[in-house]
Amino acid sequence: MKKVYRYNEIADGIAAQIRNGILKVGEKLPSVRMLCKEYAIGMNTAKRVFLELEAQSLIDAKPQSGFFVSNRSVQRLPLPAVSTPTLMPGNKEPDELITKVYSSMGNNDITLFSIGIPSGNLLPLAKLQKEILQASRLLQGGTAYEPLQGNIQLRRMVAVRSLGWGGNLSEDDLITTSGGMNALSFSLMALAKPGDTVAIESPCYPGIFQLAISLGLKVLELPTHPVTGIEIEALKKLVSKIDICVLIPNFNTPLGSCMPDEHKKEVVKLLAKHNIPLIEDDVYGDLYFGTQRPKCCKAFDTEGNVLWCSAISKTLAPGYRVGWVAPGKYKDKIMKLKLVHAIATPSLVHEVVGNFFKSGRYDVHIHQIRRTLMGNYQRFSHAIATYFPEGTKISRPQGGLAIWVELAKGADTIKLYELAIKQKISISPGRMFTLQEQYQNCLRICMGMPWTDEIDFKLKQLGNLAKMC
Repeated sequence: MKKVYRYNEIADGIAAQIRNGILKVGEKLPSVRMLCKEYAIGMNTAKRVFLELEAQSLIDAKPQSGFFVSNRSVQRLPLPAVSTPTLMPGNKEPDELITKVYSSMGNNDITLFSIGIPSGNLLPLAKLQKEILQASRLLQGGTAYEPLQGNIQLRRMVAVRSLGWGGNLSEDDLITTSGGMNALSFSLMALAKPGDTVAIESPCYPGIFQLAISLGLKVLELPTHPVTGIEIEALKKLVSKIDICVLIPNFNTPLGSCMPDEHKKEVVKLLAKHNIPLIEDDVYGDLYFGTQRPKCCKAFDTEGNVLWCSAISKTLAPGYRVGWVAPGKYKDKIMKLKLVHAIATPSLVHEVVGNFFKSGRYDVHIHQIRRTLMGNYQRFSHAIATYFPEGTKISRPQGGLAIWVELAKGADTIKLYELAIKQKISISPGRMFTLQEQYQNCLRICMGMPWTDEIDFKLKQLGNLAKMC
């Protein structure tokens, strides 16, 4: 039977070809009639494809000529260079800065470009409320402890979903946790002892650095490409100095980089050869902008050496604190830690998320939020290119919630933060994403909110302030 296409599936495919450079700037797209013939769709469906691509600022219509890949400013901005952290363990934690930036969390009077979660306006709140009522009736209020390993419905559905990226997990392979950071915490506590060296991407999410330092670990920051992730050759040279590796292979924040499958496979093989555990944070994996979810490192793990951690904090309900880990051969250690530190996870919200997966509502929601974020990336990037000072560079994330912005050398984004917060705009200065004295001229801008004229105005304000720093 011939596949029946929807307009958004076709639009997503063409958008991916534009973002990946397969369709070049200025290149003409097939006509409406040609699109109808190629996909066996009607004229109205084909027209909606082009309207969607225009709305994302990916194509331009030229009267009497057709549609062409847009020559927008975003496509002229250069990428940041590969990061070059000092290849020595660092411990200069920007604790005061992190506390200051995150103190704005939950403040509705401030435009929070600093917080990497989706806005409530992008979440299926009414549907989740209904699921809570149903789960409460089923679990008689959800007051009882659930099994130590976690909610069976949630584990079963996470296992089913793993088939989509080659995980082939079973419900018995998984342990539920109270969010993604809880999964990472258990994993590091199970593997590390004070003084061990943990390798992490640079720049990377500050919570991972804080966690490592709190456990008395030495942190080795790895050179990272803004598109393809960690530099494999650098990892090979440093492997003898590493005890544990923590990576976000799919859409690392703040860069949005995504390691190619061959890199993931090579990293898994290299670390297994040296008996170095890999903790994989896959919390952004479902937020891909292309046509297919990327594989995880866990898909290439044949020895149980990869601890795959994930959660719904970045996709569905940040406040629910629902996460999980597939710890491989370290399962017994994680189970013991969970017993000591938690005993059980909150049964009610874990049942809700398990049911949300099973009903198919999560897939409908995630498809919508991915399209919103993909459109936001185009709009945010265009605004940054238009309003920010000359010499600005930006990342080109293939998924996730953030854009990494690099200003000219000498710029001070901590100063920019202080100026911006007075205008009720919060950003994340680049110094937050490292334990070394670097990235002072960089910042992360999160795009997990609906695009509005107000957002455009705030980016314009921020760009004007950047010219003063």
